Amino acid sequence: MNKVICTGNLGRDVDVKYTQAGKAVASFSIAVTEKWTTDGEKKERTDWINITAWGKLGELCGQYLLKGSKVLVEGKIQTRSYDDKNGVKKYVTEINAQAVEFLSPKRSSEASDSNEDAGRYQGGGGGGPVSRDTSAIDDDIPF
Repeated sequence: MNKVICTGNLGRDVDVKYTQAGKAVASFSIAVTEKWTTDGEKKERTDWINITAWGKLGELCGQYLLKGSKVLVEGKIQTRSYDDKNGVKKYVTEINAQAVEFLSPKRSSEASDSNEDAGRYQGGGGGGPVSRDTSAIDDDIPF
């Protein structure tokens, strides 16, 4: 089974691009921080995780997430390769998001759109249909 669940904060705004077929693909990274104590000394480590969200899920991420937003991402881990400008093969490991839960409170400019404090959005990882967990939503939103 290939399933990853992590919670963190966006390190940059979401970058949404579109394939030639018109399918949205959003990319962003989240900081996941682990804290522990060893011999009375507090320690901390932050890992940066690359996230990709496809289709309607990607569009929603691009619309509602900003640098600093707290999210819970559920998906599968994938490694892909590409050749850079110099012809050197590069590898990228990322999470292909299947569900994203927006954990940050609504910003004041978004508050007029709905009364939602957090939302959970699911996609098929390849741009499948979007659904939401209505237990986290107080008001209907137009998508």
